[in-house]
Amino acid sequence: MSYTTDLIKNVSIAGHGGTGKTTLFEHLLFAGGVIPRAETVESGKTTGDSTPEEIERKISIHTALGHVERGGKKINFFDTPGSSDFTGDVILSFRASEFALLTVDSRAGVQIETVKLWRNLEGRRKPRGIFITRMDDERADFDKALADIKEKFKIDPVSITIPMGAGAGFKGVIDVLNEKAYFVQDEASLEKEGPIPDEYRDAAAAARERLIEAAADGDDTLMEHYIDKGSLDAEEMHTGLIEALADHKFVPAFTGVALKNSGLIPFMDFIASAGPNPRTAKDQGIGADGTEQEIPIDPDKPLAALVIKTTYDQFSGKLSWIKIISGKLAADSEAFNVSENKKERIGKLYICQGKKLEEVRELYAGDVGIAAKSASMKTNDTVSAGDGNINFVHLRLPEPVHSVAVNAVQKKDDDKLGEFLIRAADEDKTFRYHFNAETKETVISGMGELQVSIILDKIKQNQKIEVETHIPRVAYRETITKKASAEYTHKKQTGGHGQYGKVVLDIGPLGRGEGYKFTNAIFGGAVPKNYIPGVEKGVAEGMARGTMAGYQVVDVEVSIVDGKYHPVDSSELSFKLASRNAFREAMKQANPTLLEPIMNLTVFVEEKYLGDVMSDLSGKRGKILGQDAVGGIGEIRAQVPQAELLRYSIDLRSITSGTGSFSVEFDHYAPISGKIADDVIKTAQAFKIKEEDE
Repeated sequence: MSYTTDLIKNVSIAGHGGTGKTTLFEHLLFAGGVIPRAETVESGKTTGDSTPEEIERKISIHTALGHVERGGKKINFFDTPGSSDFTGDVILSFRASEFALLTVDSRAGVQIETVKLWRNLEGRRKPRGIFITRMDDERADFDKALADIKEKFKIDPVSITIPMGAGAGFKGVIDVLNEKAYFVQDEASLEKEGPIPDEYRDAAAAARERLIEAAADGDDTLMEHYIDKGSLDAEEMHTGLIEALADHKFVPAFTGVALKNSGLIPFMDFIASAGPNPRTAKDQGIGADGTEQEIPIDPDKPLAALVIKTTYDQFSGKLSWIKIISGKLAADSEAFNVSENKKERIGKLYICQGKKLEEVRELYAGDVGIAAKSASMKTNDTVSAGDGNINFVHLRLPEPVHSVAVNAVQKKDDDKLGEFLIRAADEDKTFRYHFNAETKETVISGMGELQVSIILDKIKQNQKIEVETHIPRVAYRETITKKASAEYTHKKQTGGHGQYGKVVLDIGPLGRGEGYKFTNAIFGGAVPKNYIPGVEKGVAEGMARGTMAGYQVVDVEVSIVDGKYHPVDSSELSFKLASRNAFREAMKQANPTLLEPIMNLTVFVEEKYLGDVMSDLSGKRGKILGQDAVGGIGEIRAQVPQAELLRYSIDLRSITSGTGSFSVEFDHYAPISGKIADDVIKTAQAFKIKEEDE
């Protein structure tokens, strides 16, 4: 069955690792009647964690998609990973949904990944809610968790459900909106509806009053009614909550115990009746004039859709996850891939419950589905009805923070290894694979050691390829610090036409980051103009490998000021060779120096680790730029040499007991000298000798 736009709701379930996201997802599917029983993560049989690597490690690695029908509405649920190593799948889920539900452990409160996810949602102005989990634990404290949320996010959550008891005394939840209680039954049964017990009536009434205030905020007319009457009727409340939530004017809070199927029915009822409709949302596109613009989700306009994810299934082949922004996508039809500028044949279309595919004939605006065996579609592609004049903005993914150099133990497997690394990069856009021609290494990069190791383990197990890894070489640079001149004559006579070219070059330093500048300062025809391109090529070759350690030379100005040619023996090649050698001679006299890449680093840690992390960064030659600490979560901003960060994901995990995370990006190159420079030169010389031996 296909659902039209007004019957669709999309919800991303996200949060810190271990807060119960997959358990909640599994039991929502059970409560929605789409699976016969809810499995535990430990069993390895959950709908959400279905891949071998997820089953083995008992964690979510990939986003899972499932759906239930409630109140005539189709609710798509995205079960997302909690580890920062797999944040790419969380971001694609946020892009595809109109509401995000953040799970918060009733014992631990708000944790680091939840803070980072909240900031991401703030940047999107995405409506969101909170689900406080594990209320049956002896350390559960609903009010304390709410207070922690209020302190760290600077918002006052509005309770849609409140708990009846905690720990061993947990009885169920109260649906504040509909004034009902839902009592826990046995673990294989759904919660049972009943009247609110007398002991909880005052708490329920207070929570309902707060909910009425939130509904009144949704509309100016409703606020006037609330002020005049002191309350709102049920219809007014419903209207106000829909508008207020779509405009992100309040954050609803839910609670329960997913393992006991508690708190699920009132949550689904709220989403079905008041959750944001796709029509209230907008996506980001780039118009024909190159400017970014908002694109409303609209079923009445021609087809426009975004490919948000690519996976490869053993039986179904390539699967393209597609979010429909406007119009509808039909099976066995033809569309246009705007990104590839070619027609796209759409074959079968599916929706899914985890890895189980269900064939459908069409997908309407707002929905998310899967196209099988597409010829050219890939993640971030825009698909439209015609050639279109819009491209959707690509997923805004963080830059990788952990890199390793790889090669197959058996040389014959190198090409095959490359094929599967390319496929892995297609499936997860936070994973990168490239050959660094400068360091002559194949380098893979990801969001952390765990992500990278899982990909390599998968290749090893499935493809039987043994892989070696090592720390990548840093791409240093060389430059000069003063002006110098040199001349060089290239002369070769071997019978017949010889080779002859003489050049005189002046070189000088440019400002950091200015790159390279070439000037032809020849007067009087000492070197004819038709040989000048050869001179430039020679200088470029000279700059490709510096005289200190063989690294690329940057920030140099070069002028050819004189030279000499032979009417018969001169050629562009002669002047290229003369210029290359003249540049190298001049560079040796220009007080050359090494440059190292400096990275901007942002570290997120619990406040108690701030001192240890900053001390470690100082030992890594880091420069602390600033720090903030809000609600127990610290953020450190620093600049650190790249060479010191090659294993930082491992170091930070050790310092913070696995709770810290970070982001990193290149900023600039800076000079190095002394022992550090000497060590870099020695390493480069050893690498050159190894290359020559091979």
